[in-house]
Amino acid sequence: MVFVSENRIKLVVGLGNPGDEYEDTRHNVGFDIVERLQELLPGAFTRQHGGNSIFLQGRFKGGNIYIQKPMTYMNLSGKAVAWLAKKKDILPQEIMLVYDDVDLPLGRLRLRKIGGSAGHRGVESVINELGCNSFSRLRIGIGSSGENGQIEHVLSGFSPDEHEIWTKVRTIAVDAVVMALSRGVAQAMNEFNGMFITDDEHSE
Repeated sequence: MVFVSENRIKLVVGLGNPGDEYEDTRHNVGFDIVERLQELLPGAFTRQHGGNSIFLQGRFKGGNIYIQKPMTYMNLSGKAVAWLAKKKDILPQEIMLVYDDVDLPLGRLRLRKIGGSAGHRGVESVINELGCNSFSRLRIGIGSSGENGQIEHVLSGFSPDEHEIWTKVRTIAVDAVVMALSRGVAQAMNEFNGMFITDDEHSE
């Protein structure tokens, strides 16, 4: 039996919308997490602009690593991702997206190696531009809209009661990405997919 190792993640993309009016909204949790990721990874990163995106280039575990924030609006995110992947010869299997998910409650996160868009416009764009769905993804639960409209929900901020949970989720999500980068997505899935983070503690 031949063991085939999984692809090393070379590009981590946080999905969100550019502009001050979208800062600190649920739809921009991907931006928040990759910003924190860059702060915690060791070594120096160079900041660059290109392909309607901001991206950072550095080294991690002996290889190049890129952290990207598309500066298009969410539904065009794939153009920026495909541009950088082509420029740096990065395979879809070497990409991880980080984004919000209304189908998961706040306090949950899910890592997957492959999957559909589940209606997320940013993920749909990436699938369309790459021509496949074989990239990893970290879905961050932001809760459902309830009686409010979904657009209003995703473009709202976290309530004071939710903010403590979100702060913990952001820290744990960064830990999950770091483990995926260093030990592989499968290991990170085993470690983090069972967690439910509350305002008191997180548990499996």
